[in-house]
Amino acid sequence: MKLMFIGADHEVTGSCHYLNACGKHILVDYGMEQGVNVFENVPLPVEAPLIDYVLLTHAHVDHSGMLPLLYARGFRGQILMTEASADLCSIMLRDCAHIQMQEAEWRNNKAKRSSQVSPKEPLYTMEDADGAIRKIVPCSYGKEIELCEGIKVRFTDIGHLLGSASIEIWITEGNENRKIVFSGDIGNINQPLIKDPFKTAEADYVVMESTYGDRIHSKERPDYVKELASIIQETFNRGGNVVIPSFAVGRTQEMLYFIRQIKEERLIENFPDFPVYVDSPLAVEATEIFLDNEYECFDEDAMDLIRRGINPITFPGLHLSITSDESKAINFDMTPKVIISASGMCEAGRIRHHLKHNLWRQECTILFVGYQAVGTLGRALLEGADHIKLFGEPIEIRADIKQLAGISGHADKNGLLDWIGGFEKKPKKVFVVHGEDSVTDSFAQCLIDECDLDAYAPYSGTRFDLITNTFDYVAEPVRITPKKVKTGTDVFSRLLAAGQRLLGVIKKCEGYPNKELGKFADQINSLCDKWDR
Repeated sequence: MKLMFIGADHEVTGSCHYLNACGKHILVDYGMEQGVNVFENVPLPVEAPLIDYVLLTHAHVDHSGMLPLLYARGFRGQILMTEASADLCSIMLRDCAHIQMQEAEWRNNKAKRSSQVSPKEPLYTMEDADGAIRKIVPCSYGKEIELCEGIKVRFTDIGHLLGSASIEIWITEGNENRKIVFSGDIGNINQPLIKDPFKTAEADYVVMESTYGDRIHSKERPDYVKELASIIQETFNRGGNVVIPSFAVGRTQEMLYFIRQIKEERLIENFPDFPVYVDSPLAVEATEIFLDNEYECFDEDAMDLIRRGINPITFPGLHLSITSDESKAINFDMTPKVIISASGMCEAGRIRHHLKHNLWRQECTILFVGYQAVGTLGRALLEGADHIKLFGEPIEIRADIKQLAGISGHADKNGLLDWIGGFEKKPKKVFVVHGEDSVTDSFAQCLIDECDLDAYAPYSGTRFDLITNTFDYVAEPVRITPKKVKTGTDVFSRLLAAGQRLLGVIKKCEGYPNKELGKFADQINSLCDKWDR
């Protein structure tokens, strides 16, 4: 039983952990890195075709976004996740592929204009996303699932996002029994729509996130409706727009929940029927999925509205923009309005067009309602940048830049401590991941000092033996230099990936009849003869 740390170690994005048990190769999450990557991530210890299972904690792309690439490199195993996560991944992975293909096309057009001849390939294609989606196995909350001989898993609602889960894994090898729990992203309490996190009673080992392990949300829950109404009122009084960069899945639906209440209580004077635009096809689809999963995932307040015949995330004046023409038309209407658009960190998508049209207008407000990773455009705006460049054009920032304080899908330090305190017996070791560099160390030390737990924050590449309770290898941090940052992949890299897939398939053929192995070998040699020039 071996545990290896791959991604989101001393970093917030790119979550990935590797488990080798009962002869199976298992990944827990395979996410995309966002913003500036501080440390190198080690490659997977086995080729993609040898991975048997992926267990997904939730659908956010920093946990799921590399699944299509895994498929492109030859993975053909099962991807287990909750039913709601399966619904969300079916749209989010396709959206990721669309963005990858758009960015590759943009870079290639730019290269042609500058006489560069090296074409860029997308990280993965829509076909890869569809292939990964076909491997998804939806699972119910709270049900023990026999993954294979010797391994059982269970998904428990962790209250971070619709369908989000902590994952319990029971492993039996011979006379040895171990249980390991992966927290996923632990949700904040009292969020609109979804339930609070459920706790887990027992584990030998825990891998837990620490995103906000160094801060405390407000002691009293902020009145988000009142604060949001105040920001909208001030902006409308100036004749401007409120532009909200928002994660299409989760945060957008929460904003709709608040705005419905604002409109119902008529909190905006002189603008009772103000328009609200959701300008993100992904967000529109995600909103429908939220409503499809209301009975399993919604909290009691939201269910009370539904029982009274009230849709908690729709209202008069709500406009859903699907086509690009509908999106463009928003900025030609000078009526004060609320524009909710993705991506939440302003790194891609339609939000960048709305920023281009509104950042230079001093009457407008750009309102951030989610975490902004280091190195993202959203983080730069929050930290006071006075100029940015969008679509090759410099833009002076005159709009009011605000943040809705306290709103978060992540538990704060107290919430994290409350969750880990739910274990009836202290785990043998707690591994702290998914936090910025200093936060993982400080939170691990907090667990040692305040909870008397054996805690450690590993770097990518660290390997741990779950049987002997010892480290096989303790990795040192390897910082990324700018020249190592990759923005795409080329055709030769695609060829190398195909070669890795072939090698993985060959390894799986051990034990096949000699006749079949000989035929396969002849086919490979024939292909090599054709290309060995």
